[in-house]
Amino acid sequence: MSTKVRSATIADIPVILGFIRDLAEYEKELDKVETTEDDLRAALFGHEPKVFAHIAEDSSGAPVGFALWFLNFSTWTGKHGIYLEDLYVTPEARGGGHGKALLAELARIAVTRGYTRYEWSCLDWNTPSIAFYESLGAKAMHEWTGYRLAGEALQAVAR
Repeated sequence: MSTKVRSATIADIPVILGFIRDLAEYEKELDKVETTEDDLRAALFGHEPKVFAHIAEDSSGAPVGFALWFLNFSTWTGKHGIYLEDLYVTPEARGGGHGKALLAELARIAVTRGYTRYEWSCLDWNTPSIAFYESLGAKAMHEWTGYRLAGEALQAVAR
């Protein structure tokens, strides 16, 4: 199966939002999705965007997946890196090389721009994805625990 990976355009916003919802449903958190097309339009295509997206298309040109990412920074290397927020390929297109093509495109961007890291998170129960990432040489960072401050806790700390 042939894959084309390209930068997302404004016309892709409804597709991206659909993929986000599909991913949230897979992760059993569809009820948590608040993102709107307007949110995505502002984030991806507003003044000085800080978030980026790529679309994977199959041989017919149909979108079958996406990667949404942003820059992070390592104080240890003094360089930027890529943080992959979302990677999603439709169930019927999985195994066709689309996810690998998306990851490879972001790796090329990182290498070309001199970024030193490319990171993401994966739910610990998502064994198919874990096996896929490890097959590419990605290493789990078991010594790190992710934290999130959100909602009322975020508001309380801000006060």
